[in-house]
Amino acid sequence: MKTECQGIDIRENKSNVHNRLPRPMIQSIFSGFQEKVQECVKSNFKRLKIGHDKSILRGSNKGATVVIDVDKEKQLQSWKENPSWNDPPPYVKVSVPKGSLCNLNVKVDIGLPPDTVYDIVTDPENKRVFKNIKEVLSRKVLVDEGSRQVVELDQAAIWRFLWWSGTISVHVLVDQNREDYTMKFTQVKTGFMERFEGRWKVEPLLVDEHLCHPYRPKTLADYISCTKGKGRIGSTVSLDQLIQPAIVPPPPISWYLRGITAKTTEMIITDLVAEAARIRGSSSNNGQQGLQVNDESSAEHQIGDIRDIKERWALRRRTSRHHRRQSPIARS
Repeated sequence: MKTECQGIDIRENKSNVHNRLPRPMIQSIFSGFQEKVQECVKSNFKRLKIGHDKSILRGSNKGATVVIDVDKEKQLQSWKENPSWNDPPPYVKVSVPKGSLCNLNVKVDIGLPPDTVYDIVTDPENKRVFKNIKEVLSRKVLVDEGSRQVVELDQAAIWRFLWWSGTISVHVLVDQNREDYTMKFTQVKTGFMERFEGRWKVEPLLVDEHLCHPYRPKTLADYISCTKGKGRIGSTVSLDQLIQPAIVPPPPISWYLRGITAKTTEMIITDLVAEAARIRGSSSNNGQQGLQVNDESSAEHQIGDIRDIKERWALRRRTSRHHRRQSPIARS
């Protein structure tokens, strides 16, 4: 009984203390809380505003994701102060998976920071940069989450191969995400083309790594630290694209279509490199270098360079006989 009474007294004392709190004190507590919430919201808005002028680069450190803020304007200024850069030839690998026309893998280094390169690739007005875009027929933003957008895009693209040229309608769904600098695209409706899909990806490239000698930076944070923020950051741009018509045409038509695809990609890369040189304020040496085609498709590429159809067929037969002689089945 004594314990119960003490428990009741304690509860009563607590409730009495709460009731005895003066109303002005309660109001001051809530007003202080409201001010803190408002300050938090304001700071978040400031952070978003600062983030608009900065590129957020992500690197891996023993499996963990490291987020680093890089001042975009400062990086561009570094490139303008030191625009020395030799554009390496793009690396291109053309393979022919079963049932498809071709699978195209392209990789090229660009002398600009990833955020700037990504701006060029995703700019709705990039028709001025990429000459293969004849006209943007429609562009509709379906999802807008700030750093990520899903866009339905319909445009007329120009293709050129040998002495032929024309236009083709490209109607795709584009999923672009600035968080990881990726842009995925896939066709909206199947028709003549059963599958047309691919992905662009931009990754940071440590251009002035020699400034850290003899230390070799393992992460982007290490690079920024050892160069004292003066080291330039470039970009490695990769494109993986699959083209699969509803009906794969036989040679020599498939050779021409494959050549058109490679030539169109070469135009895109050339325009991107030229735009990067314009922003840096330097001349591009890309015009003197062509696509570096992987050995897996070098014979096919060589065939695509021959204009006479008879010569193309003859070279194709010689190449086929050469492969049969080298194969273990032919030797057995």
